[in-house]
Amino acid sequence: MSRIDWLKDKIRFFWTTARRAEAIYAQLARMQREQTFEKELAQDKRVLAPYGFTAYSMADQDGILQEIFKRIGTTNRQIIEFGCGDGLENNTVYLVMTGWKAFWMDGGDAQTASARSRHADKIASGQLQVKQTFITRENINDLLKSSGLGPEIDLLVIDLDGNDYYIWETINVVNPRVVVVEYNATFRPPAKVVQVYKADHVWDSTNYFGTSLAALTELADRKGYALVGCNYTGIDAFFVRKDLLGDHFAGPFTAERHYRPPQYDAYVRGFSFHQRQVGPYRVLD
Repeated sequence: MSRIDWLKDKIRFFWTTARRAEAIYAQLARMQREQTFEKELAQDKRVLAPYGFTAYSMADQDGILQEIFKRIGTTNRQIIEFGCGDGLENNTVYLVMTGWKAFWMDGGDAQTASARSRHADKIASGQLQVKQTFITRENINDLLKSSGLGPEIDLLVIDLDGNDYYIWETINVVNPRVVVVEYNATFRPPAKVVQVYKADHVWDSTNYFGTSLAALTELADRKGYALVGCNYTGIDAFFVRKDLLGDHFAGPFTAERHYRPPQYDAYVRGFSFHQRQVGPYRVLD
């Protein structure tokens, strides 16, 4: 056997072993989720996480959003999401693929170029807009006005890994029925912690980012929204406008009730964690 053939065999062996290990991990993680969800559904069938699934979302957000709109219905099926990434993995690709109209924004040149390429047919038809821009609280309302969507839309997704709190606080030109915001699960309720605003902030892949769930829930209440759940991995919080709540969701609508700790690998997207880091935060009263 040549040296090259020997090396190929070794690479094939380690690749196969890694894939088998991932499959075993996925099965164990699925069993753990099912046990957790069985208990939660026994207590209140209106909880959201057990309905989650992943099609194009990072984890289970696709299924949770589908369940929310199953309960409250849709109006115009319009979406605004930022940052949208490369158009292959975010919270609204699945909805766009099933006919929803969307306005995506992201600060990355490569990401938005990729999204435009992948969804060229939807852009050509007017179903999708993709805008490359760096989003700040100083420009967000003008950017939203430029979309031509709204003022009422079905869904707003905020995923900026930093200034999410300030951007949502500033928005006043659209009236979403559902809002999804990333939260920092490092800080458990009742901690109300918000990263200090920095217009040019770029996430460094550590656990220094964004906002605690309790701080977001307080902001949501001021803006007329209620926290109806978080996804299983402890990444995203889901808020529904109060006039749409009815008896569709499990209360109380508090951070203490719906908080989920960080379990970023629970859907096997490559083993990952957020390295510990500190930085300037505001602690809210």
